[in-house]
Amino acid sequence: MPSVMLKKNAEDKLVFYVPKKDLEEVAESIEFDSPDKWGGEVLLSDGSRYYFEPMDEQPDFPITLRAKRLDSGE
Repeated sequence: MPSVMLKKNAEDKLVFYVPKKDLEEVAESIEFDSPDKWGGEVLLSDGSRYYFEPMDEQPDFPITLRAKRLDSGE
């Protein structure tokens, strides 16, 4: 499970960065995106999907989390 950095860009969109792969993509969707539950499956603009454990609230950005890549068996 890679460590990923999540941050917001100037348009307030979630940006997903995987340092080991030098991958930076905008998140197109996130499974849970409300004040009381945030996280789950994330679909990136390149079509790849990652998962991280849902949290009880939206975190402060930037934040580094462990994520599982869903479309590669990682």
